Amino acid sequence: MHNNYYFLRLLAPALSRQLAGCRVTACFSQEKDELVVGLLRPHAAPEAAEWWLKVRLAGTQPLLSLPESFHRARQNSVDLLPELLGQEVEQVSVLPNDRVLQLHFRSGGALWLKLFGPHANAVFYPAPAAPAQLFQQRFTADAGLREVPIRPEPSPAHVAAHPDPARLYPTLGEVPRYWLRQRGYDAAPPAERLALLQAVLALLAQPSQLYIVNLEGRTRLSLLPVGEVEQILPPDPVAALRAFVPLLLGRGAYEGELRQLRQSLEKRADEAATSASMARRRLYALEHEASYRQTADLIMANLHQIPAGAAQVEVLDFYQNDQPRLIKLKPSETPQRTAQNLYRKAKNQQIEQQQLRERADRRETEALWCLERLEELAALPDLRQLRAWRKQHGLDPAVQAKAAASELPFKVFEDSGFTILVGRNAQNNDLLTQRYAHKDDLWLHAKDVSGSHVVIRQRPGHAVPTPVVERAAQLAAWYSRRQNDSLCPVTVTPKKFVRKPRGAAPGQVVVEREKVMLVVPANPFERAG
Repeated sequence: MHNNYYFLRLLAPALSRQLAGCRVTACFSQEKDELVVGLLRPHAAPEAAEWWLKVRLAGTQPLLSLPESFHRARQNSVDLLPELLGQEVEQVSVLPNDRVLQLHFRSGGALWLKLFGPHANAVFYPAPAAPAQLFQQRFTADAGLREVPIRPEPSPAHVAAHPDPARLYPTLGEVPRYWLRQRGYDAAPPAERLALLQAVLALLAQPSQLYIVNLEGRTRLSLLPVGEVEQILPPDPVAALRAFVPLLLGRGAYEGELRQLRQSLEKRADEAATSASMARRRLYALEHEASYRQTADLIMANLHQIPAGAAQVEVLDFYQNDQPRLIKLKPSETPQRTAQNLYRKAKNQQIEQQQLRERADRRETEALWCLERLEELAALPDLRQLRAWRKQHGLDPAVQAKAAASELPFKVFEDSGFTILVGRNAQNNDLLTQRYAHKDDLWLHAKDVSGSHVVIRQRPGHAVPTPVVERAAQLAAWYSRRQNDSLCPVTVTPKKFVRKPRGAAPGQVVVEREKVMLVVPANPFERAG
């Protein structure tokens, strides 16, 4: 709740008492999306003279911290908002029913800290009529923030008449709503809902204590005792924020990686169990239906009664207690040839059954392994142990990506940290382009001839280097009908510009935008080996 309106409503008067009369002596940034404001109280004792506000204005959770001291770095430090320097704080307030903290200056200027959503910002007004100066320049609409109408409090009569009165308070946030749900708010009649809402609003207005809690796997600063209470603090929002922020920053990476690892293991266990179940069902069907070998045996045993060019024949099935069975034939081929083809299919069917047994066993073992690892997560209390355990079990993201690539049904090549996938045939090309490729992956194909689809998987935040594209283009040329040409033109485009028309043949696509590069057909990875 560190950004919740009800916490900011407590924090504002506390900061007002501490900062009134202080002058801004520094305003700078040392990291992307970070604003640091230093203030000094004239003629105060050294331990009470210096104040710092540090605001992280990025991500889904902006963070205001109040460090007791701050040492500015000599490098990578940029001064900001020069007109803010020298401003004297008059008071601190919060925008009614909003997550905007306001520092008001005696000059009539103000610094607004907009602490919500992925669009957090700091907006400085040097004077009442002066244009706004934005910290995050891309959020241009924030220049008109002070013209936005104030959200009024709902009237008591409106609240009492509403069937779900909590909906009239969008500023409640997650923690108060969790408190309400735990007390049966969702299933309660209207009168009881109103009583519960009034109770939580009273607690939020004058909390007797503040809490650091663990709720749904996240460390939170709360005005209410919910989840697992880790620390009980006096109702001093400044001291609470100073205790909470270092703890949150220390745990943030741990909780994020733990949550990601748990989700990954749960997904992997579910996928493995589903795959094993499908393999078992297919295996059961193969084992309990008439096999190709049995059909071939029946044809060979009844050759004397099958006329030439017959499309079907009815025989007594000695595998099923001599029950009559109708066997379809191809009039264009002899019964002996039909039986020969069935024996060949029977051999492949045996191979398929063996592969299905192995896949089911392997995937069931994998699902059990994932469930065992999930049970071990609770015994990993910090980031250092979590990362060591993850490395021990081969669950590092890079290791997992490499292992996943090795199981893909395509030719797989690694180049400078990028994964290159090559389709094996027309149907496999469809699978690669339509199912596996992301819209921002690079897609390549030898121009104007049949050949493999080639995909360079994206790495967020990393452009594909030209040498990697060139080697992937060589693969596209090599696995095409132009393999023996001296030069081959290759289409290169993001996958989002590749579409498959309705009714198109397997592997056939339409490219809407393309860049063509000329390469020598080759498999550079084999040559390098």
